[in-house]
Amino acid sequence: MNIFIAKLSSSTTSEDLQGLFEEYGEVVSAKVITDKETGESKRFGFVEMAKDDEALKAIEELDECQYDNSTIVVSKAKPKTDSPRRDNKFGGKKRF
Repeated sequence: MNIFIAKLSSSTTSEDLQGLFEEYGEVVSAKVITDKETGESKRFGFVEMAKDDEALKAIEELDECQYDNSTIVVSKAKPKTDSPRRDNKFGGKKRF
């Protein structure tokens, strides 16, 4: 199961997330999302756990808990959807 974690401390690392969620079971991957240009944390991330029951327990117990001086929000991740491009280079009306 893929888990979404928000409101992370800016100092929380992917390794920190992995360690936190390993207390609940096998972690397949853990990733704090960073800005491509600055490398700074965007203060959210994803953890993938091998077993749904362990993931659900982690979500239930960690949602709105204090971690690394921040109250984190933990939920089941929503599937990624293909969203239309926002830069309007393709399609749409041209404005002159």
